[in-house]
Amino acid sequence: MTTRPSKIICVGRSYADHAKELGNAVPDRPVLFMKPPSALSTLDAGIDWNKTLGSCHYECELTLRIGQTLKAETDPQKALQAVDAVTLGLDLTLRDLQDDLKKKGQPWERAKAYDGSCMLADWVDVSSVVSDWKDVHYTLQVNDELRQKGDTALLIFDVGTLLADISQVFTLEAGDVVMTGTPAGVAALQAGDQLSMTLQGQQQDYVWTTFVK
Repeated sequence: MTTRPSKIICVGRSYADHAKELGNAVPDRPVLFMKPPSALSTLDAGIDWNKTLGSCHYECELTLRIGQTLKAETDPQKALQAVDAVTLGLDLTLRDLQDDLKKKGQPWERAKAYDGSCMLADWVDVSSVVSDWKDVHYTLQVNDELRQKGDTALLIFDVGTLLADISQVFTLEAGDVVMTGTPAGVAALQAGDQLSMTLQGQQQDYVWTTFVK
């Protein structure tokens, strides 16, 4: 499927350790925001941003592709059936700008939804990766140093619950993308950094790389 998503739904503060490292409260319901399709970029293109806006942080996330319409679903198990593929994505964040916007009580979009702020690896059939949604693992290395370890068992809200909650607010259509949130370990990127993301599969691991311009 190469359908351009109608929207990209992102979940913030979905791992308690990540919320704490940024000084945020652990939420009692999923924190949702959106990126437009124009935010999409490829790993081959590399990471770039307007340096005058300050630092850019990496956030590696398990990312889902929706294969069928999901609307107002209350059963988390049924919600999971709407996922047809998974991958890893980078939710790139202009952290200095985001902090400034937060202080002013303004929305995050300038820091989270700008062109190139969503980088997705290749889609993998869900059955090749997931046997248990509470046992999916991934890592991010920067310059061969382990920075992030993702484990869906540590999500504040499990994947099915996230999807059901999202579907109460936004109708998810075929091709839409859901980024499930990032674990602890985010930090600023530097020119020349090399990033490697690894998703543990059933029979093999899937590895993707990109770089900072």
